[in-house]
Amino acid sequence: METKWWHDAVVYQIYPRSFCDANGDGIGDLAGIIARLDYLRTLGVNVIWLSPVYRSPMDDNGYDISDYCDIAPEFGTLEEMDALIAEAARRDIRIVMDLVVNHTSDEHPWFVEARKSKDNPYRDYYIWRAPQADGSAPDVQRSCFGGSAWEFDAATGEYYFHLFSKRQPDLNWANPKVQREVHRMMNWWLDRGIGGFRMDVIDLIGKDVDAGVTTNGPRLHALLREMNAATFGERDVLTVGEAWSATPEIAKLYSDPLRRELSMVFQFEHITITHDPVEGKWKPRAFDLREFKKVITKWQTALADTGWNSLFWNNHDLPRAVSKYGDPGRYRVESAKMLATALHFLKGTPYVYQGEEIGMTNVRFDSIADYQDIESLNLYRERTAAGVPHAAMMEGIYANGRDNARTPMQWDDTVNAGFTAGTPWLKVNPNYREINAAAALDDPNSIFHHYRRLIALRKERAAMVHGDYRPLFEAHPQVFAYERKLGGECIVVISNFFAEPVELELPDGLRGVRGECLVSNYDSCGELGHTLALRPYESFALALGARAA
Repeated sequence: METKWWHDAVVYQIYPRSFCDANGDGIGDLAGIIARLDYLRTLGVNVIWLSPVYRSPMDDNGYDISDYCDIAPEFGTLEEMDALIAEAARRDIRIVMDLVVNHTSDEHPWFVEARKSKDNPYRDYYIWRAPQADGSAPDVQRSCFGGSAWEFDAATGEYYFHLFSKRQPDLNWANPKVQREVHRMMNWWLDRGIGGFRMDVIDLIGKDVDAGVTTNGPRLHALLREMNAATFGERDVLTVGEAWSATPEIAKLYSDPLRRELSMVFQFEHITITHDPVEGKWKPRAFDLREFKKVITKWQTALADTGWNSLFWNNHDLPRAVSKYGDPGRYRVESAKMLATALHFLKGTPYVYQGEEIGMTNVRFDSIADYQDIESLNLYRERTAAGVPHAAMMEGIYANGRDNARTPMQWDDTVNAGFTAGTPWLKVNPNYREINAAAALDDPNSIFHHYRRLIALRKERAAMVHGDYRPLFEAHPQVFAYERKLGGECIVVISNFFAEPVELELPDGLRGVRGECLVSNYDSCGELGHTLALRPYESFALALGARAA
């Protein structure tokens, strides 16, 4: 496989609304991001994935776009966006824009025109169907945010399709005019100097609603190849698609360089194993490490030679990693470092979500009224009305609600965590006085500096980026371990995923081996004698030099 710049890159995701507010209106903005670029340079990341900053009525916090070629006033101006691209480039950081083209806002000019009449030139930019004989929706497909995926438009007497909010009508990707409009817009941004696109729910654009097919539709990959040829294919950029439905075989279709589609995809199998099979994320299941290891090994093996993995614990839609998989209390620092080590030595491109590098945690607000997320609020109303107890629904929100990731970034221990001089759009997590970036920067043993070391190691150790993956202790219920091997170098990574100490019986190939301790979340790497004693959440990586297979 041809080596690309993004193979050893580390991506940092910014949720602009919650990152840093420069003008005191309580909402993060582009100027605030620019002011914090040196912090990101210190961390060592070289890509920023910027969640949407386009003009939007903010029904879904910017994932409902009304103008792809302008910036939402609460975030700033197009001139400030150009300044961000330029200032980031001065620090060797590229900006990856969030591309949301499965749907638009209902305030986008295309949709405003489309609903004027059935013969409007923009009508076919969206998906419309006539009512059934009794006036009801065309079918029973449901929105991801609750309720029907069909909304009746009284002015024209038809229903339009929306897989998310009714204010997010789905684009009709069967219309070549839609494709050309999107390609033109993408090139407009690429010409401004961005480093690529993160593609929101891209596995939905090939849908066939009449056949009831929404994900992995029959024309999905043809559409992506057409997009590649018309836009980023000849440019040296990163493209990553959000694909909840991806399997390893499907991921190869996306990311095999010979197919000329995308650089990689986000797959979520390691996330959904903690969701109830029927109720989904609103009824969490206990984390099963053995099941998790099987998923990781499956993906590491399947994409070893064809395609590329994206590596992540959390993002703007997911709960905080240390709360989900670690210990947000007594062992917060140790478990956050452990999670970072376990992830960053895998084969693929790591993604760090804002605040992950300082161990930010989930939040438990006192009232449902304190939450802002449209998904959580819609599902709360729908499910409590159907008889789900308030307490049960709140436990689901506490565990997996999207606002866990969206509380403002905790910069210091001053009022509102240094995020804003005004009133924050979403309450700050009360633990900001103990957990904040200023304290992390000052502490050489902090989670932040652990991340710095991991990110630096990717530039130094080719085996960490391109080495073969081999699992160790596969059946162990408490330990996740593996090795990465390239040429004459072998790196062994061992992580205790729990608060209980554990003693491992080591195989012959590891007994008594000495190596270079690359990183540890305690004072040193463990001793590889006949056995290995691991402390709570202990994790380390050893470079062993050449080892036999």
